[in-house]
Order: sequence, then structure tokens, then C-alpha cells
Amino acid sequence: MSNERKIRIGITHGDTNGVGYEVIMKCFTSNDILDLCVPVIYGSSKIFNYHKKALGITTTQINTTRNAGYIKENAVNLVEVIHDEVKIELGQNSKIAGKAAFTALEAAVADLKKGVIDVLVTAPINKDNIHSEEFSFPGHTEYLEASLGDGDKALMIMCSDVIRVALATTHIPVAKIAQSISKEMLVEKLRIFNRSLQYDFNVQKPRIAVLGLNPHCGDNGLLGNEEKEIIEPAIQEANENQILCFGPYAADGFFGSNQYRRFDGVLAMYHDQGLTPFKTISMDEGVNVTAGLPIVRTSPDHGTGYDIAGQGIASEKSMRNAIFMAIDILRNRRRWDEMYQNPLKKQFFDKGKDNVVLDLTKIEDEETLG
Repeated sequence: MSNERKIRIGITHGDTNGVGYEVIMKCFTSNDILDLCVPVIYGSSKIFNYHKKALGITTTQINTTRNAGYIKENAVNLVEVIHDEVKIELGQNSKIAGKAAFTALEAAVADLKKGVIDVLVTAPINKDNIHSEEFSFPGHTEYLEASLGDGDKALMIMCSDVIRVALATTHIPVAKIAQSISKEMLVEKLRIFNRSLQYDFNVQKPRIAVLGLNPHCGDNGLLGNEEKEIIEPAIQEANENQILCFGPYAADGFFGSNQYRRFDGVLAMYHDQGLTPFKTISMDEGVNVTAGLPIVRTSPDHGTGYDIAGQGIASEKSMRNAIFMAIDILRNRRRWDEMYQNPLKKQFFDKGKDNVVLDLTKIEDEETLG
């Protein structure tokens, strides 16, 4: 392991009128992080220096290159992907900023596919101005699923030291939530979540809480039937498939009574049901993880921050945590793959010699990941 290269973290600059460059630069005002990884920012040195000057940051130095194949191992690198002039309008929603965000994302994804970088960390985008013929997705998660999933389905998980919340539905109108939920879909989400908790977060036997959709979980059908007709059957089927999940729980009481602390993860039915309590508990420190895909991608849990862009007051904690979590997840995956790459399924001995038949598939779940 000591001879392996340091992990290369691809970082997209996000919306150029927001706080993306600020939180990125603040993460690298100290060189301590260079002991853990090689940062590779996808963006523009001109835009970088514009924000640096506006914020009065003097300590962040970068190595600029046009090709990520020529980065320096002990430096903060910036790959020039924006070759046209970009007008910076701090705090403004503009199509120019959206185009610059997509250009950086597209370049980073291409290098991730080629193995030039090892993981992806994305600064916040504006889902309105990035939308175009090239980017017709509700957000990063859906774009990465289409670009890198190879048939695998993505799952959005919001993580912190105290809570992990996954979303059954993500960026859809509230009016369409109920019709978007099915037993099959929930079972699939639970399978991906369970696998991610094991593979990405090193949780041996995850316990997952499942929230209801309606107030009071439908009050036995009085306020809705989705719990009885969809969610409860999904929980039952998941349990039959050796996934430890429980519920459904009414969201208000579940979070209000701190029940979330008893579980390794929580599956929420829709965006605000999960993210409102998550951000109340872990705002400024949470991380958005894209699970279920063959690649590792994380992001800070906040948006573009137009209202504070250029003021120097944006917190870099979430971005820093996103970088550290990407490193941890990649290491956990490598450790898992190393342990189980050539599993010995069965080993038989001669009969009648008091030997034991060893079936490793039955004890696999009992092993500790370390």
C-alpha cells in the first residue's frame, strides 16, 4: 500500500458566481491536506484569481495545467478547462456561470472515466442555469448515474458524523411524489442503501429506519394508504432479503424524539422530508454522497450561496468533509475488494476423518471490516 500513489481528488468549481471557489480555496490555505491526497481543481485560473483577490486570500498557491496527466503530486493543481472569457457576477444567476459549471463537470467526469483522477468532489451548481441540451438532468446525481452508472442506479445519501439520510425520491415536484413510489422502487433503494452502508461506510450489519409518506403514517388509512399498500410490503420484502430495516416511522416524531440515533441510516420518502431535519442537525458539516455507482462522488450539503458570495464568510467545513469522506469511502471500497476479491466459497475434507466442512459464505457476514 505504501507504494501506491496518493489519491487524486477531482474537484469541480461549480457555479462561478457562488461560493464554490471560496470554500475550495479555504480548504487549501494549509498544505496539511496534501499529505492525504492530490487536489485537482477543474476550472479556470483567471476565475480562481478573481475570487482569490475578491476574498483577500493570499496563501493558496496552485499549479496550473491544461492536462490532468501532468499534475504535480505535492501541490494544489488546477486544470484549465474554461478557455473563453467568463464574466463573473457575484451572487447572480447567469447562463454563463451555468455553462462554466457544466464544462468543468464534463471534463472531470471524462478524467474519472479514464482513471486520471480517483474520486470526484463537486462544488454546488445552480440547477436552473446549468440546464441545457447537454445537461437536461435535475442535478448531479442523475447526471452521474447516466454518465457513469453503466446500468447501476444512484442513491443520494446525506451524511454527517451523527446521521445518514437517503432519499427514495429526489428532485421531483411534491405533487408527483406519491405516484413515484412503488414497492419495487423502495426495495431497490433499500438494497443500494444497505450495500453502501457496508461497502462505503464500513458498517457490518446496517440497521435502516424507513419513514412513512403521510402524516402519522396514514393513521391506518385515514390519511393515506401508501404505508399499508407500498411501504410496509417493501420493508417486509427487504427483511426477507436479509436487509435489517424497520418502520415505517412518522417523520416528525422520529426526528423529534431522536430515534434516528438508534439507526445506521434513514430512508426518507422525499427531498424535504429527509433534508430539512438533516440540515437542522448537521448544517455546514454535512456531505452529499452519491451511492450505488462504481465511482466515488461527494459534495458539500449546501447550495451556491449567492447571498453571501464574495463576502468571505462562507464556511468550508462541508467541502472539507466532502474531500475527507471521498478519501474514506475509496479506502473502504479498496479494503472491501481486497478482502473479498477471491472468496473461498467451500472447502471440503475427506469424509469419515472427523474433519469440519467450512462454508465461508455463511461466516462472511460475521467478519469485521477493520
